[in-house]
Amino acid sequence: MSNRVGCRCQSCTIRGLTGPAVVITIGILFLLHQVHGGHFYFGNTWPVILVVMGILLLASSMASREGHIEPPTSASPPRVPPAVPPANPPQTPYAPQGQ
Repeated sequence: MSNRVGCRCQSCTIRGLTGPAVVITIGILFLLHQVHGGHFYFGNTWPVILVVMGILLLASSMASREGHIEPPTSASPPRVPPAVPPANPPQTPYAPQGQ
């Protein structure tokens, strides 16, 4: 199990319900298609999924973020600055090729 600390603010709670709500909506639309057919054909009712997602995202953006906890960033190694090339490059005893 993960020992992550999850945010429990209202905004994050609503956002976490978006996936299950979409799955339930798809299930209901397929059920209506099977039971009633005709006007409730899935090809006619799929925009309901977009409406449900929009309503939940709007509710999430309008909800309180009091007590919000930012997710921890991944531990990355410290950045090492690039090495500075030497001022005078070493001379070779060979003449440059192609000149």
